[in-house]
Amino acid sequence: MLRILKLTDYAAGLLARLARNAGERMSAQALAGEVGLPLPTVAKLLKTLTRAGLVQSTRGANGGYGLSRPAEKISLAEVIAAIEGPLALTECTAPHGKCSVAEKCLTRPHWQTVSRAVQHSLEAFSIAEMAGPRNPASPVNLLQKE
Repeated sequence: MLRILKLTDYAAGLLARLARNAGERMSAQALAGEVGLPLPTVAKLLKTLTRAGLVQSTRGANGGYGLSRPAEKISLAEVIAAIEGPLALTECTAPHGKCSVAEKCLTRPHWQTVSRAVQHSLEAFSIAEMAGPRNPASPVNLLQKE
C-alpha cells in the first residue's frame, strides 16, 4: 500500500493552518493547539519545515512561524520531500536505487512513468488548495486520464 507518513500529513496540516493565517505569525504552542498535536511533534516538524525553506521563524515578542512564500507556491511534493525525502515508488525509481534486476526488468520504464505522473500531480497541488474548502461540485476522478 502506498501511504504518506503520518508526520507528512501533520506537516501539511501545519502549513495549511499557516496558510489560513497568511501574514500572521503563530507560535509553535498556538499551532499545536490549533491542529491538536503535541507541542514536541509540532516543534520537530516546524524545525524540519524551516530547514527545507517552507517555513520562516521570527524571534521576539511578535515572532513566530509563517510560510516562507505564498501558499500557492508551496507544493505538496515539496512537503513530502521535506519530511520523507524524494518520492520513489519502487527501488528503480529512487535517485540512488539499487535494484539487482534493473537491467532485465520489463516494468522499470513503466514504474518510472508512473512515478513521474505521481510527482507531477503532487507538484501541481498546493498548500493553498489544502487549506481551502473541498469543492464537492468538482470531485476528483483518480481513474481519469488527462
